[in-house]
Amino acid sequence: MTILIIEDEELLSESLRELLSQRGFATEAAFDGPTGLEYALTGLYDLIVLDVMLPGFDGFELARRLRSKRVGTPILMLTARSGLDDRVEGMDAGADYYLAKPFEARELLACVNAMLRRQGAQVDELRFGDAALDLASAELVRADRRIRLSAREFELARCLFAAGGRIVSKETLLVKVWGWESEAVENNVEVYVGFLRRKLAALGSAVKIKAQRSLGYRLEAE
Repeated sequence: MTILIIEDEELLSESLRELLSQRGFATEAAFDGPTGLEYALTGLYDLIVLDVMLPGFDGFELARRLRSKRVGTPILMLTARSGLDDRVEGMDAGADYYLAKPFEARELLACVNAMLRRQGAQVDELRFGDAALDLASAELVRADRRIRLSAREFELARCLFAAGGRIVSKETLLVKVWGWESEAVENNVEVYVGFLRRKLAALGSAVKIKAQRSLGYRLEAE
């Protein structure tokens, strides 16, 4: 599970990352609205912890932009503004839960775990075009045809399907599929993209994996 923390107070952001890392979550951080939006639009995160007061534009605007782009990643909104009007605005903007500062670490963890459990219960596949990725069986599916994926093929497909047609960089794929400490290189990504392309073709799917020169890969339904 990977959590994106969008918080401009760097000490708090680092504390949140440490707390969540101790519980086994992978974390990434952004410190302003535009950067946070860029990260969140990849669709690669299981949860977003979002502060309201951010440079660039605030968390309310960020949440609205994400929801307008049909990014359904759960949002846990953090803020010192705990009035009723602020909570209502946060929910209307697309937040799934609103936690007022200051908060206890165990309260935050309880919220995170509850939101992830709910998300897991509601989402059992990712779909793009005429193809779907079954998250329970790690299979690519088209109509009544299914094909099993290896562990790395599955994680790569999950990144691409979650992005919903947006470009995912090779650097992001290396981190998400092979991990921060891996010695894998961009050629590994290219090899596994080739494996996935062949499996999509074997299903007769119209979904293609398109390379964007110097940028990365994205799905396209022909």
